Amino acid sequence: MWREYIRATPTWRQEGPQYDCVFIITNPELEGMHGMDIAHVLCFFSFKTHRNCHHCAIVYWFDHIGDVPDEGTGMWMVRPSFAWGEWPNTAVIHIDAIFCAAHLIPIYDRNFVLPEIGPHNSYDFFHCFYVNRFADHHVFEIV
Repeated sequence: MWREYIRATPTWRQEGPQYDCVFIITNPELEGMHGMDIAHVLCFFSFKTHRNCHHCAIVYWFDHIGDVPDEGTGMWMVRPSFAWGEWPNTAVIHIDAIFCAAHLIPIYDRNFVLPEIGPHNSYDFFHCFYVNRFADHHVFEIV
Protein backbone atom coordinates (compact mmCIF):
# COMPACT_ATOMS: atom_id res chain seq x y z
CA MET A 1 0.00 0.00 0.00
CA TRP A 2 1.25 3.45 -0.89
CA ARG A 3 0.39 6.59 1.08
CA GLU A 4 1.08 10.23 0.36
CA TYR A 5 0.27 13.42 2.23
CA ILE A 6 -1.26 16.25 0.26
CA ARG A 7 -1.38 19.50 2.18
CA ALA A 8 -3.75 22.44 2.03
CA THR A 9 -3.09 24.55 5.09
CA PRO A 10 -2.81 28.31 5.70
CA THR A 11 0.21 27.86 7.98
CA TRP A 12 2.82 25.12 7.77
CA ARG A 13 5.56 24.90 10.42
CA GLN A 14 5.38 28.66 11.05
CA GLU A 15 6.78 29.37 7.58
CA GLY A 16 3.69 30.25 5.58
CA PRO A 17 0.97 28.38 3.78
CA GLN A 18 1.37 24.99 2.09
CA TYR A 19 -1.00 24.29 -0.79
CA ASP A 20 0.12 21.28 -2.82
CA CYS A 21 -0.53 20.46 -6.46
CA VAL A 22 -1.99 17.17 -7.60
CA PHE A 23 -2.62 15.03 -10.65
CA ILE A 24 -6.37 14.74 -11.29
CA ILE A 25 -7.73 11.90 -13.39
CA THR A 26 -10.01 13.61 -15.90
CA ASN A 27 -10.20 10.88 -18.55
CA PRO A 28 -9.39 7.32 -17.39
CA GLU A 29 -9.57 6.11 -21.01
CA LEU A 30 -6.34 7.95 -21.90
CA GLU A 31 -2.84 7.19 -20.62
CA GLY A 32 -0.45 9.47 -18.76
CA MET A 33 -0.86 13.22 -18.94
CA HIS A 34 -3.37 12.89 -21.77
CA GLY A 35 -5.88 11.60 -19.22
CA MET A 36 -4.85 13.82 -16.32
CA ASP A 37 -4.80 17.47 -15.41
CA ILE A 38 -2.90 19.38 -12.76
CA ALA A 39 -4.67 21.27 -9.98
CA HIS A 40 -3.61 23.37 -7.00
CA VAL A 41 -5.46 22.24 -3.84
CA LEU A 42 -6.89 25.09 -1.78
CA CYS A 43 -9.00 23.24 0.76
CA PHE A 44 -10.17 19.78 1.78
CA PHE A 45 -13.66 19.40 3.23
CA SER A 46 -16.45 16.88 3.62
CA PHE A 47 -20.21 17.02 3.93
CA LYS A 48 -23.04 14.58 4.50
CA THR A 49 -26.16 14.04 2.42
CA HIS A 50 -28.65 11.32 3.26
CA ARG A 51 -26.10 9.58 5.53
CA ASN A 52 -23.43 9.56 2.82
CA CYS A 53 -20.20 11.41 3.51
CA HIS A 54 -18.61 13.14 0.51
CA HIS A 55 -14.89 13.99 0.78
CA CYS A 56 -14.01 16.86 -1.54
CA ALA A 57 -11.38 19.44 -2.40
CA ILE A 58 -11.52 22.94 -3.82
CA VAL A 59 -8.90 23.33 -6.55
CA TYR A 60 -7.49 25.82 -9.03
CA TRP A 61 -6.93 24.19 -12.43
CA PHE A 62 -3.88 24.37 -14.65
CA ASP A 63 -4.03 24.17 -18.46
CA HIS A 64 -1.63 22.06 -20.51
CA ILE A 65 0.71 24.02 -22.78
CA GLY A 66 0.73 21.89 -25.91
CA ASP A 67 -0.15 18.26 -26.48
CA VAL A 68 3.33 16.82 -25.97
CA PRO A 69 6.14 17.31 -23.44
CA ASP A 70 8.77 20.00 -23.97
CA GLU A 71 11.48 18.78 -26.38
CA GLY A 72 14.40 20.08 -24.32
CA THR A 73 13.37 18.78 -20.90
CA GLY A 74 10.96 15.95 -21.64
CA MET A 75 8.56 17.51 -19.13
CA TRP A 76 4.99 18.65 -19.69
CA MET A 77 4.29 22.35 -19.29
CA VAL A 78 1.24 23.88 -17.60
CA ARG A 79 -0.06 27.34 -16.76
CA PRO A 80 -2.81 28.51 -14.40
CA SER A 81 -6.25 28.30 -15.97
CA PHE A 82 -8.49 31.36 -15.93
CA ALA A 83 -12.23 31.59 -16.54
CA TRP A 84 -13.20 34.54 -18.70
CA GLY A 85 -9.56 35.57 -18.82
CA GLU A 86 -9.31 36.95 -15.29
CA TRP A 87 -10.72 34.65 -12.58
CA PRO A 88 -8.86 31.48 -11.56
CA ASN A 89 -10.67 28.44 -12.91
CA THR A 90 -11.91 26.85 -9.68
CA ALA A 91 -13.75 23.59 -9.05
CA VAL A 92 -14.97 21.30 -6.29
CA ILE A 93 -13.81 17.74 -6.93
CA HIS A 94 -14.19 14.42 -5.14
CA ILE A 95 -10.89 13.35 -3.60
CA ASP A 96 -11.14 9.99 -5.38
CA ALA A 97 -10.25 11.88 -8.58
CA ILE A 98 -6.84 12.79 -7.11
CA PHE A 99 -4.21 10.38 -8.40
CA CYS A 100 -1.14 11.65 -6.51
CA ALA A 101 0.81 14.78 -5.61
CA ALA A 102 2.44 16.78 -8.39
CA HIS A 103 5.64 18.79 -8.20
CA LEU A 104 5.77 21.88 -10.43
CA ILE A 105 8.96 23.72 -11.35
CA PRO A 106 8.60 27.37 -12.37
CA ILE A 107 9.71 28.24 -15.89
CA TYR A 108 12.11 31.09 -15.26
CA ASP A 109 12.71 33.98 -17.61
CA ARG A 110 15.87 36.07 -17.91
CA ASN A 111 15.03 38.34 -14.97
CA PHE A 112 16.28 37.86 -11.43
CA VAL A 113 14.06 35.93 -9.05
CA LEU A 114 12.72 38.30 -6.42
CA PRO A 115 13.87 37.51 -2.86
CA GLU A 116 10.30 37.55 -1.53
CA ILE A 117 9.35 34.57 -3.72
CA GLY A 118 9.24 31.41 -1.65
CA PRO A 119 7.65 27.97 -1.76
CA HIS A 120 4.42 29.38 -0.34
CA ASN A 121 3.81 31.98 -3.07
CA SER A 122 5.66 30.81 -6.20
CA TYR A 123 2.39 29.76 -7.90
CA ASP A 124 1.30 33.40 -7.69
CA PHE A 125 4.48 34.89 -9.21
CA PHE A 126 5.24 32.54 -12.09
CA HIS A 127 3.01 32.06 -15.12
CA CYS A 128 4.24 28.72 -16.51
CA PHE A 129 5.53 25.55 -14.89
CA TYR A 130 7.16 22.26 -15.77
CA VAL A 131 5.47 19.15 -14.38
CA ASN A 132 8.45 17.48 -12.71
CA ARG A 133 8.47 13.89 -13.89
CA PHE A 134 11.66 13.25 -11.92
CA ALA A 135 10.09 13.94 -8.50
CA ASP A 136 9.83 10.21 -7.73
CA HIS A 137 9.66 6.87 -9.55
CA HIS A 138 5.86 6.72 -9.29
CA VAL A 139 5.39 10.03 -11.10
CA PHE A 140 8.12 9.13 -13.61
CA GLU A 141 6.14 6.05 -14.65
CA ILE A 142 2.82 7.85 -15.12
CA VAL A 143 4.03 11.04 -16.79
